[in-house]
Amino acid sequence: MSTRSLIQREQKCIQPTYARFPVALVKGKGSRLWDMEGKSYLDFMCGISVTNLGHAHPALTRAISAQAAKLSHAGNLFHNPLQVELAEALRKEAGFASHVAFANTGAEANELLIKFARRFGAPNGRHEILAFHGAFHGRTYGALSASGQLKLQKGMEPLLPGFRHVPYNDLEAARGAVNRHTAAILVEPIQGENGVIPGTDQFLVGLRRLADRQGLLLMLDEIQTGLGRTGRNFAFERLGQDCVPDLMSLAKSLGGGVPLSAVLIGDRATKAIGLGEHGTTMGGNPIACAAGLALLNEIHAKKLLANAVKQGAFLMEGLQAAQARHPHLIRDVRGQGLMIGVQMNTPSRPLALALLEKGLIVNATADSVLRLLPPLNLSAAEAKEGLAILNEVFEKPPLIKAAA
Repeated sequence: MSTRSLIQREQKCIQPTYARFPVALVKGKGSRLWDMEGKSYLDFMCGISVTNLGHAHPALTRAISAQAAKLSHAGNLFHNPLQVELAEALRKEAGFASHVAFANTGAEANELLIKFARRFGAPNGRHEILAFHGAFHGRTYGALSASGQLKLQKGMEPLLPGFRHVPYNDLEAARGAVNRHTAAILVEPIQGENGVIPGTDQFLVGLRRLADRQGLLLMLDEIQTGLGRTGRNFAFERLGQDCVPDLMSLAKSLGGGVPLSAVLIGDRATKAIGLGEHGTTMGGNPIACAAGLALLNEIHAKKLLANAVKQGAFLMEGLQAAQARHPHLIRDVRGQGLMIGVQMNTPSRPLALALLEKGLIVNATADSVLRLLPPLNLSAAEAKEGLAILNEVFEKPPLIKAAA
């Protein structure tokens, strides 16, 4: 079967909700993927920061296979030893968490953040959550309402009430938006879907102080930034103790490709939700938790945080040099660790397609940004290869057209 015939079959049975690249991927190993025709690609997308150890990683494969042979699912009405092990490991990693709640997806984890905020504020008549323009927190109704992107919300109205949005990185606007109804602040340390836009130190530290002064919860969405993506366990650690959250959502890479998410809950919030007030059928099942434990162990055993810093710095330096050579094409290069955004002066989709043709997979987001999310164990040779392909396309781009 060819990719073309597969796409024809897909059009007859799959609801078209994704503008998919014209490639059908069937195999992966390490930082490589192969399509149905046998063509090889270097993966700088990782399923949007999901396969952070690359593909078919031996430790993950062993953990998933071994657990599947023992017990795949029994449900959350029973005690789960692997949930306990993973929760303990996550508490140790984050430092601030008292408890952990597991789920399946990032949107589901953020729905739980919303529940915590509402229940926390209810005794004082507070229900509103302060969020930010450009934010992306998921596509379920609560998470979509929390997101600050009208293009995603259009036609979905009426949205869930109780959210107030202000510009990202505008601390004064955030201060001005807090009122007697505000219960919590929800923010991404780096806006990923909006084009890899880091929060400034002043902004993020200021939000922590604002939450403290007003008695609010600070809730961090580290679904994309968490677990090594920025070269740290979590992006908030860059600020030391000055931006420690009350709650934090994790997902994407947590299961290494198996659906798994979590909410880490600090002492101030843990009593807001109790027995029978939240649930999830599949969240934190044994296979997913086995994968999560293997992922955390591999990140530290192989010193992948340091590798993310090293290879990220190499890519950033190379991309900044490309920007200096092609200022008409590249407007900005930004990011942390192996989370990099290349802001173009032209729509990014044609460039992503040109890179795909040459064997490099990157994401096109925010209309004019190339988002690079390579695996944390990217080798120096693979980083050099990826940068060479990027430079080749930048030298002869498929289209030069001012971005809207």
